[in-house]
Amino acid sequence: MSTAAVSAEKKTISVIIIEDFKLTRVGLRCALNSNEDIKVVAESDNATDGLRLIEQYTPDIVLMDLGLAGMNGIEATVKVKEMNRDIKVIALTSHDREEEVIAALSSGAMAYCLKDIDPTKLADVIRDVKNGVCWLDPVIARKVLDSFPKQETLGILKDKSSEEGRVPLTEREFEVLKHLVEGKSNTEIAKELIVSVHTAKAHVCSILQKMCVNDRVQAAVKAVKEGLV
Repeated sequence: MSTAAVSAEKKTISVIIIEDFKLTRVGLRCALNSNEDIKVVAESDNATDGLRLIEQYTPDIVLMDLGLAGMNGIEATVKVKEMNRDIKVIALTSHDREEEVIAALSSGAMAYCLKDIDPTKLADVIRDVKNGVCWLDPVIARKVLDSFPKQETLGILKDKSSEEGRVPLTEREFEVLKHLVEGKSNTEIAKELIVSVHTAKAHVCSILQKMCVNDRVQAAVKAVKEGLV
């Protein structure tokens, strides 16, 4: 194999699909394999067999249906992260219930997608998640945010952060956190706030440190649970 071929192979994102509906699996496989940098290496209609495939192939990404019979997708996601924390899970579902979203993210999923997501967008989500970005379908993010009581004003929340032990974020960091919860990448945040990607990344790092969390997913879950945005 040539050096160029080896290099191209290394860049390919390997994916395993765990989905109990065959037509959905076929559609996902065909759509994803049309991308030169993404390859579906295996698929399963249940979590038990899916976990065996994950152990065998060690994929970069697992597309996990949450509504699986027997072991559900949330339970399976926990097991995937116990097996190998470097494997990233994208939750797939037909539901947009906020409790399911939080449960999926808390189990270790890096993204939460509705099954009617555009195939091109799903490919972009896979690339972003491979690079460590968390993503929530905007419709889901809005519903989750709307289910929590809002603080009176940003200024009051900032004052309370010192008095009640809440997260002491700056006004700009609260803006970044809102975009983070909506699943936007550093590039998208930078574009929204008209700053450099480096600056957006610095804000995200500061947020993670102040919120005492390890990654963007934990920050998003904590922000939603505590009504920070």
